[in-house]
Amino acid sequence: MAQLSCGYRNGTDRMVIVRCIGPDEFFLERVVFPFELLSFLAPPGSVVEIWTHGLGGPELMESLPVEQLLLEPGAPSAAADNGPPTLSVAPDPEKSREPANWQEAV
Repeated sequence: MAQLSCGYRNGTDRMVIVRCIGPDEFFLERVVFPFELLSFLAPPGSVVEIWTHGLGGPELMESLPVEQLLLEPGAPSAAADNGPPTLSVAPDPEKSREPANWQEAV
């Protein structure tokens, strides 16, 4: 089954829980801290729920179809059949830094 590459950024000042519920018993649940980006793979037709905790207990803030959270609209993920969903909260540090010349830095 093809997977969609999706992302959710928590723009609130509170921690939220992201639940992705999809076909064929697909389920993903992650805690997302304020201003953090959650990247994940999900099957088409899934529903994403954003939950928070209020004074009365858990509160459903928002419910969205996964198609509204596509990182690359119109294109299924390149890792479509390579395994379970993945979580990415930060860029790869090896790719984002240039090699340092320590002799010049001293």
